[in-house]
Amino acid sequence: LDGAHALLFFKGFQCLQAHRVAHVLWKRNRKHLALAIQARCSEVFGMDIHPACVIGKGVMFDHGTGVVIGETATIGNECSILHGVTLGGTGKRGGKLRHPQVGNEVLIGAGASILGNVSIGNQARIGCGSVVMVNVPDDSTAVGIPAKIAKKYPSELSGL
Repeated sequence: LDGAHALLFFKGFQCLQAHRVAHVLWKRNRKHLALAIQARCSEVFGMDIHPACVIGKGVMFDHGTGVVIGETATIGNECSILHGVTLGGTGKRGGKLRHPQVGNEVLIGAGASILGNVSIGNQARIGCGSVVMVNVPDDSTAVGIPAKIAKKYPSELSGL
């Protein structure tokens, strides 16, 4: 597949590019326009990504439908996020960070919800349908409701 194919047909890619424009507008205090882009993306693509959230390079939204990402969330580089994922707040805590902080090279399975100011470590994996409300260390897999650490991989094996 070439770049034109992704640009024309992959809504996860299209929504991410629209978010990047909205994010620049948000940082330049053009918040109404940024929110208008967010609202239109939500209608067209079925993905709701707040313009203030920070998303790294090489992030892939596979299918994208139902993805919700809150205002103070951050997503590191080279992450894969499947459909129906929520990076949301719990509504219990205010403060500067109310949403998850996701590290680099993280895989988040379909339908997973990561809630609150939690940290997801580098090269972690979150199982489909899991509800994560605790920190997940680097090189770990978290699954279940509520999510528990099912496996921790040694750092030297993480690139395999």
